[in-house]
Amino acid sequence: MSTSDTGTSRTGDGTMPLMEHLVELRARLIKCILAVLVGAVVCWVFYPWILDALVQPYCDVVPDEALAEEEARQNLFGGCELLVLDPLEPFSVRLTVAGYGGLALAIPVVLWQVWRFVQPGLYPRERRHAAAFTVLGALLFALGAALAYWSIPRALSFLADIGGEDLVTGFSPAKYLSFVVKMMAAFGIGFEFPILLVFLQMAGIIHYRQLIRARRYAIVGIVALVAVITPSGDPFTLMVLSVPMYVFYELAIAFGWTRARRQRRDAAD
Repeated sequence: MSTSDTGTSRTGDGTMPLMEHLVELRARLIKCILAVLVGAVVCWVFYPWILDALVQPYCDVVPDEALAEEEARQNLFGGCELLVLDPLEPFSVRLTVAGYGGLALAIPVVLWQVWRFVQPGLYPRERRHAAAFTVLGALLFALGAALAYWSIPRALSFLADIGGEDLVTGFSPAKYLSFVVKMMAAFGIGFEFPILLVFLQMAGIIHYRQLIRARRYAIVGIVALVAVITPSGDPFTLMVLSVPMYVFYELAIAFGWTRARRQRRDAAD
């Protein structure tokens, strides 16, 4: 019998009873929640700087003349400041930023706990990749969020121009930050796509040959999924996220082929 870091016991083949699985799952969920809470406190403290960074994409699409008029307080609705119409909105916005920011900061801890939970069902060689999986997953999420942040000004320009010149743009904090957070979350989750496919292959749920046969459907499915999870729906955002996700799909196939080849070689040896 061996003991895991959560205090549960395993048999000689690495398995454990159902109740102990549930106990371990609860312990790892608690650790994830605590990590999110700690991250939320950090984001609450640094909220002014985080808010400035989130509003910057909006400022990038506002004409320089409007920004100059806003600075001189001659144009209330033409600048890039957000318009508050509800006295409770500033507090709810700060809670939202702290909550989503805490979740983003806790991504490494969440990925680590997920890996530790599924680790007993993997081959000994694959169990050694825990650190690499955690670091790669966190980097991919950050890369996706950064790509979303870069694409937000283009999406805002498209959405503002498509309505016509008779419309005056003035966003409320809640709606604007909801748009920005959903964009960054969608890209971050989309960039976890290869991690999911690798997980499913390592768990024996899918085979890389199945991914090869599903290529044509994968292209359509990726585009449809991106259209659903991205709030803007503009062609530019659709392309910016769909292309990397399909590249990740091909990389997952390459991983599966390499892994199957190594397993055949080990079996022959």
